[in-house]
Amino acid sequence: MKILWVKTDFLHPTTRGGQIRTLEMVKRLHAKHELHYLTFEDTQNTEGARRAGEYSSRQYAVPHVVPSKRSLAFAGQLVTGLFARLPLAVGRYESPAMRRKISELMRSERFDSIVCDFLAPAANFEDPSQCVLFQHNVETILWQRHTQNASDPLRRAYFHLQAQRMFAFERHICRSAAGVVAVSDADAGLMRSIFGATRVTAVPTGVDVPYFTPQAHAAGTVADLVFVGSMDWMPNSDGILYFVDQILPLIRRKRPNCSLAIVGRAPGPEIRALAERDPLVQVTGTVPDVRPYLWGSAVSIVPLRVGGGTRLKIYEAMAARTPVVSTMIGAEGLHVESPRDIHIADTPDTFANACLHLLDDDAERTRLADTGYELVATKFSWDHVTRCFEQAMGIPVAAT
Repeated sequence: MKILWVKTDFLHPTTRGGQIRTLEMVKRLHAKHELHYLTFEDTQNTEGARRAGEYSSRQYAVPHVVPSKRSLAFAGQLVTGLFARLPLAVGRYESPAMRRKISELMRSERFDSIVCDFLAPAANFEDPSQCVLFQHNVETILWQRHTQNASDPLRRAYFHLQAQRMFAFERHICRSAAGVVAVSDADAGLMRSIFGATRVTAVPTGVDVPYFTPQAHAAGTVADLVFVGSMDWMPNSDGILYFVDQILPLIRRKRPNCSLAIVGRAPGPEIRALAERDPLVQVTGTVPDVRPYLWGSAVSIVPLRVGGGTRLKIYEAMAARTPVVSTMIGAEGLHVESPRDIHIADTPDTFANACLHLLDDDAERTRLADTGYELVATKFSWDHVTRCFEQAMGIPVAAT
């Protein structure tokens, strides 16, 4: 089979959950099929283009500048976003060059299947019915939650406007696409109910269990609590600021020396300031390997208030045998059960108490680590997930 895979970025360095999910699948698809990969050129990232041959037969990169969220150009996009046709999170990736390249490749290569990876590249398809949309989040829900949690009226009004535009665009694409792959049953149900989409398939999230399983030489203590996630993704930064402001002080009343490691790419000034004012908080920025931070911490926290899709960070922590405390939104879409293999807590008090319980009770920490590990090891391998994805694309899959 010949597959065209369209995304807005290369997959290395692999620092975000969506990249991990895509990379694990395209590597396995590439082993069995002819996979062509189309994305935007990134002159600042030579590794991405250099390593694309690891997961694709042919690669294409078209010029397009996506301004950094801390740049003046992005500030200008925020202003023009008040009047734009598309939601800002999509319009930043609208590209005539990408649109022309997709059309050209579709004429010349005769693909058996075309995948639009994430919602943003869909703006560059002349006819969305020709592609399968791989939808890692329900973007409309994410923006609605941003609106609900906005810190001031101006932000709330802006987020509300973006949520309305996102709903209109996402609804159109989900209804028009040849098929939609959701990353959880919960997301698939939302797409059916709020968009009226009928061709939706849920494909679970996987995890590389052997990679994350603790080794005999695993690192020593890093911190009591660890948060792993890209810090330039707003739900992550919002979640950790909420945790430090409202939950950590409650934990410190009983454990004054409780330490926290915040591990993830591109922390902004607000996140870096957490470590500057608290010696028990470390902010790492990008790290070459997150595993030592999981292995060296007692509890993995996922205090998200906003988000969608599924949380790779939770399955990775479970594979690393690190017990997890999460909000319900943080674990949304995962096949987990509290308190069997995770602790779910949605208020500052209950979240703090769940963390304290695990920090104080070695037996409960071991029990939760064991049940979480068993869950991911038996049900969520990437090979199984990729077979499910092939079926969603209409590719015949041999029985195993």
